[in-house]
Amino acid sequence: MQITKQPVLLSRQDHSIILYHLRKEHVHNAADRQSANALQQELKRARLMDENQLPPGMVRLGSRLKVRDIATNALLEIMIVTPDQANWKEKKISVLSPLGTALIGFCAGVSVNWKVPAGEKLFLIEEVNNE
Repeated sequence: MQITKQPVLLSRQDHSIILYHLRKEHVHNAADRQSANALQQELKRARLMDENQLPPGMVRLGSRLKVRDIATNALLEIMIVTPDQANWKEKKISVLSPLGTALIGFCAGVSVNWKVPAGEKLFLIEEVNNE
């Protein structure tokens, strides 16, 4: 299990889409603003690649994944989407949300320590499906 110090890997297409939404979205509250700022920092350090160069199991837009909250052992099954597609009932999480921001660009088997509205959390990305 590794904590996020490795580079964020993103496809050039996902990078462009995320930047578009960061510029377009209106930040509604302090948590959203903090998440948007954190995502911008992640994008600055991201290594951009062509879609076919990304390693298998990489979290990207459209990924369905299983993520474990290490503290509570709760397993979340979610999909990372753009803000206009987000729907909590369908388990579709915006890439601009704190959890989406924490997970984008990392792969299965990686632990991610991230600040979310409930405080700092440690998540383990257990499985990523990019079909």
